Amino acid sequence: MNRFDYIIVGAGTAGCILANRLSQDPSQNVLLLEAGGPDKKAEIKIPGAYAKLHRSKVDWGFETEPQVNLNNRKLYLPRGKTLGGSSSTNAMAYVRGNSQDYDEWAAFGNQGWSYEDVLPYFKKSEHNANIVNNYHSQEGPVHIGFAKNFRTPFASAFVQSCHQALNLPINEDYNGEDQVGTGFLQFNIKNGSRWSMADAFLKPILHRENLKVITNAQVLKLIIEYDKVSGLEYQDLLSGSKQLFFCNKEVILSAGSFQTPQILMLSGIGDKSELKYHGIESKINLPGVGKNLQDHLFYNVSSLAKTQKGVNHYLKPWNQTIAILKWLMTKGGAMSISPLEAYAFYKVLGSQNVNMQFHFAPIQITTNPDADPYDLSTYPKVDGFTILPSLLKPKSVGFINLRSKNPLDYPIIQPNFLSHEDDLKTLVQGGMDAIKVMQASPLSDFSKSIIAPNSLTEDELINLIKNKVETIYHPVGTCKMGNDEMSVVSDKLTVHNIKGLRIVDASIMPTIVAGNTNAPIMMIAEKASDLILNLKI
Repeated sequence: MNRFDYIIVGAGTAGCILANRLSQDPSQNVLLLEAGGPDKKAEIKIPGAYAKLHRSKVDWGFETEPQVNLNNRKLYLPRGKTLGGSSSTNAMAYVRGNSQDYDEWAAFGNQGWSYEDVLPYFKKSEHNANIVNNYHSQEGPVHIGFAKNFRTPFASAFVQSCHQALNLPINEDYNGEDQVGTGFLQFNIKNGSRWSMADAFLKPILHRENLKVITNAQVLKLIIEYDKVSGLEYQDLLSGSKQLFFCNKEVILSAGSFQTPQILMLSGIGDKSELKYHGIESKINLPGVGKNLQDHLFYNVSSLAKTQKGVNHYLKPWNQTIAILKWLMTKGGAMSISPLEAYAFYKVLGSQNVNMQFHFAPIQITTNPDADPYDLSTYPKVDGFTILPSLLKPKSVGFINLRSKNPLDYPIIQPNFLSHEDDLKTLVQGGMDAIKVMQASPLSDFSKSIIAPNSLTEDELINLIKNKVETIYHPVGTCKMGNDEMSVVSDKLTVHNIKGLRIVDASIMPTIVAGNTNAPIMMIAEKASDLILNLKI
């Protein structure tokens, strides 16, 4: 059969949720296409092994164009390439962002996207193991909870020092009434194992006769007939063969902020002048396709440690082996948790919204010029800890463009990082605050010496940022929702000026949220499912 009611492109977070919700009606035939393979790589299930997934077969391994404001560095951009997408390869932090983020979307004219409107969709996915209140649910398939099998003493000291140095409240629920504060992160981890969206939504329904899942399937272009998308062409990446699929109702692009706009442009939907440059016939002139790219940035403020009071340094090869054996036997220990343990959310430089986040990691991240932040083998094998000041509301905006008309070529990714001067100022302030936290008790009791930055000055922080800042790989916005001339989708997520085509992924965000982006994508997919099926919570 090559005809379906719905064809979903991309089996990441959004695609897995859509496949589940749309196939609940046995009369609807659903096809889910994924360019990666099955999620069989062993490290996917082990939370502490997440760094081993970078530059592997389950990672697209994108990179930016040289960034003029970052000493012309090209920044690595990991993206999940397997069932579950980046929910199978990320650090598993469950963060919804700030209520103001969604109220801002609604203020732009996107009806139904205020925080009050979207909160039920956050709750619909969630099974929270620890927090019972009006902001959370125990009914959904995504297991959310605090780390229960392992925590370093550094993490608790970090939380107390954020409270002491920055006067931040200790907040047990940053996804609840108020985001501001410091505490421990919540994760989509279940019984010591990663709980990806493939685990939560896709694997339980693979038996459904009206759902077909094809992996290693790269979409080449959409089939457009008159003013409607009627199907698509894809290539089997194992055999090289090509095939057409047709849809009765909709094609839904959930390929992410890099590849959703790429597929649109390859299909003739985008800025007509840019398409002409690549020899692609313009079918629908939408100049906003690929524009409005936003991402979070962070860098490391690191300290050597005196002791972990009996907790061994887990980057030593032998200690890693012991930790993995413990995980295999008990699903506990250091491998049962994300490498990010704790957080702080707050406002700097007079911002009206939360614009700074600290990620806290109980390891020392080196500033050695030859070190690779995505390769644990280059990390120091001595105890330490790191605060990562994170820019949450960047003012710098970039774009995605085609490199060529060959669908297998990676797109041009130009984020224009730090092109707006306020972004550097915000990151510097975050670094100053991180130093204050490290110098405050009880975290200072563990600290041997701060090694990054090399000196506690603004100039040294700027130097550190330009040489070491990385993305938090939260790209959004490249097919933004709205009704202005640069918007791509309506508030129903249908693509402007064409029928039978919808976008459901992070690319529809008009502005980036103040926090990690995986949980908001869950919400977007849950809401989109109801929009497609004409349901209401």
